[in-house]
Amino acid sequence: MSRALSPAQIVRSGLCIGCGSCASGTGARMEWDPYRQLKPTGPATHRRSEEFARLCPFSPSAENEDAIAAARFLDAPHLDARLGRHISCHVGAVAEPPFRERGSSGGMVSWVAAELMRRGNIDGVLHVHPGAPGQPFFGYRISRTEEELLAGARSRYHPIHLADVLEEVRATPGRYAVVGIPCFIKAVHLARAQDPLLAERITHMLGLFCGHMKSARFVESFAWQLGADHDRVRAVEYRLKDANRPANWYTAHLTLDDGSTVQNEWFHLADGDWGAGYLQNSACNFCDDVVAETADVSFGDAWVEPYSSDGRGTNVVVVRAPLIQRLIDEGVAQGRLDLKEVDADFVADTQAAGFRQRREGLAYRLTWARRGLRPVKRVAPQAGGIGWRRKLVYRTRAAISRGSHRMARLASVTGRSQVYVGWARRAYAVYEGLTYHRGRLAPLFDRIERMRGSR
Repeated sequence: MSRALSPAQIVRSGLCIGCGSCASGTGARMEWDPYRQLKPTGPATHRRSEEFARLCPFSPSAENEDAIAAARFLDAPHLDARLGRHISCHVGAVAEPPFRERGSSGGMVSWVAAELMRRGNIDGVLHVHPGAPGQPFFGYRISRTEEELLAGARSRYHPIHLADVLEEVRATPGRYAVVGIPCFIKAVHLARAQDPLLAERITHMLGLFCGHMKSARFVESFAWQLGADHDRVRAVEYRLKDANRPANWYTAHLTLDDGSTVQNEWFHLADGDWGAGYLQNSACNFCDDVVAETADVSFGDAWVEPYSSDGRGTNVVVVRAPLIQRLIDEGVAQGRLDLKEVDADFVADTQAAGFRQRREGLAYRLTWARRGLRPVKRVAPQAGGIGWRRKLVYRTRAAISRGSHRMARLASVTGRSQVYVGWARRAYAVYEGLTYHRGRLAPLFDRIERMRGSR
């Protein structure tokens, strides 16, 4: 029997990712907390129940990814500890215009979703789309045409929630696909298990590989560092695409209220190193799914050469459902897709840093003392066999994650952006010396390593 829990307990424990599944149809609301992350609020969030304990993707009582995948993918012959169950893996891009051009990577997410609509398998797609004027920068909506779908392409590293769009699915008959990061896809599975109407109507799951969720202050940080007034920002592009530049050279691009724009590459920003964990949701420290193992098909960026240098963008694809495999096989045969089959090791190599953070790093983090609920993960707590320097990297990431929220809030409240930006640069000097053996602190850490090795 599941332990009764409340959304408020999950929030207090730092395990709430803000997916909104608990707020859909319950009377709770999704609102911004002081750190600009979405959290459920209202009297309903204090009611404990076993149903909620099985609904929240980070609840210790929720069914894990292995169990969900085993029930859904009976025809997936391959089982890999990193990718989960799957039929096949691929690398490449969409050859059929305009999908690759309109997407941030190889265009495969939008192509598969559009193909499902073209063939009548679904009536709409739940995915993240730029908000209307006066609304948050991004939010989930349902696209029912190919053009609506393409208008929602590109990467969105911004908090969003499913609460409203799940209500729309309940109110509007049809068959739907949902696009989401691993924990959101898991949340939809758990919601379907409790709601027969959602189970009937949400028929396909399209997953996105994920590093972690940022807070909305990330946009504020962009504005501070690009010399713009955050209140004047009307549109955000996290990965401005340029076919003449490597795909992994991310460019932050803001459009202001007068139509002017400002931009700069992430590697010039104080918090531009994704792996350092700036403004990361705390729940992401307890995620063990990099590649959306419960999705019918998952998509990521091919972060290995020669693909990472191709500014047009390239996808890696993990297929788990027979219908998706047929769509891809036919697309390749018709010349609409430019894909080649690869093995699980290739896909894992493209996400090597993510797997290290969520396997070795997670095992180490699970040994740390914590208050509140203790996560139950597929990774066992383990501190042995991890070198002192690597442990310090994981400690530094966690400290950067916690500290960045506090410092960004302080900078916003005081109107002094340098409070955050200056702190972020100093924190990165430590992280850079530990992780990359470079920067002004690298000689110190290298000397400590030599001293320890000589014992």
